[in-house]
Amino acid sequence: MKRFALLAVLLFGALLVYGTTDFPDWGDPSSPAATHVSPHYIRHSLEETAVPNIVTAVLADYRGYDTMFETSVIFTAGLACFFLLRVFARKAPDSRLYRHRATGITLRIEQGGRLPEGAREFERIDSQWVPYDLIIRTACRLVLPFIQLFALYVVAHGHHSPGGGFQGGVIFGAAVILYAISHDLRSTLQMLPERRTVLMSAGGVLIYAGTGLICLLLGAQFLDYAALAGILGVDPIMARSHGIFIVEIGVAIAVMAVMVSLYYNLASVGRFDEGL
Repeated sequence: MKRFALLAVLLFGALLVYGTTDFPDWGDPSSPAATHVSPHYIRHSLEETAVPNIVTAVLADYRGYDTMFETSVIFTAGLACFFLLRVFARKAPDSRLYRHRATGITLRIEQGGRLPEGAREFERIDSQWVPYDLIIRTACRLVLPFIQLFALYVVAHGHHSPGGGFQGGVIFGAAVILYAISHDLRSTLQMLPERRTVLMSAGGVLIYAGTGLICLLLGAQFLDYAALAGILGVDPIMARSHGIFIVEIGVAIAVMAVMVSLYYNLASVGRFDEGL
């Protein structure tokens, strides 16, 4: 079986390498992309989409199908890692760990036991080896709102500068992961539960595909945002700009949710009982 798999990989690899011989040379000025595709984007993208950033116009409008399937691939990869890593059968712990919020002192309470007086100053933790540092925790709590605000800026300003849904989603997901690293997995799951991340990752893809479906129901082609002009109350050109922004929001939600879901499973080896 291994020999058959190796033979199949070699054959398909050779076929792919042979197919590259039909590609135009790198930087060939007479290639189809250089003769009519790229010049059209450069000259007409602003007047056709009202988006100054050509990259955003190409990715979310002219090449909207490809970007939608890229988002679907991210969602599918996250789903595959979920099924591979997630462990659903968990054994109840014999004891519970609590840590003092200010001093970091850890107490182990056996099943049926109770915390001493001043229990409000203790928080439940998953493992004694989870690092605790008041300075790091406080600094991260102060920095996180600005990281999240910058992520929203990157998504919203992708029309005019480098950015967009993929970049903004990664930054927002990194903010959640930073919170998990500086605190613990339990508090992060309370803020953003696992079920919500799964629903958000699917919801981001549905926002993208749903926008194209609405265009289809309005009698236009799939992902032809000009059809949204009547709904949005703008002209068809500006409707394409707004449609790009809508799908970028969907991309950002999907990327952020998949990143966080991957961290949850990797940090706890799928058990969700302890982590970085």
